[in-house]
Amino acid sequence: FLFFVCCRALIFPLLIREGKPTPFFTFVLALLFCVFNGYVQGRSLTTYATYPPGWLGDSRFIIGFLGWLIGMAINIRSDHILRNLRKPGETGYKIPRGGMFEYVSGANFFGEILEWFGYALACCTIESFAFALCTLFILGSRARQHHK
Repeated sequence: FLFFVCCRALIFPLLIREGKPTPFFTFVLALLFCVFNGYVQGRSLTTYATYPPGWLGDSRFIIGFLGWLIGMAINIRSDHILRNLRKPGETGYKIPRGGMFEYVSGANFFGEILEWFGYALACCTIESFAFALCTLFILGSRARQHHK
């Protein structure tokens, strides 16, 4: 979880080329959501979640971890494809090709949704499933808009 947040918050913004500026209000809402969610996830895992001995070998953890890992790989690859759609100075709409974009129009959204459902399965907490559902509804809506 921490690795993803660091990538998304620190590395990803540095890799983005020129684009539309993010409205300040949107930035503040996203920041507040990430801070709140990070607190809830961290508090849940460090204070309330208890796991039996051998949890790391449990099929729920293994499948969830693999889902998270595959989702993160899809997300990172899709972001790379999107960042390199246009040459410097080029504008206009382009359809991404390659990777999971050959199967779904919102591969980056699909990867992140898979990532957080994998995380939820690996953690098996109410908080992690709530986050996965929020991710599904928020990114699912954005994916539908992008597809149209």
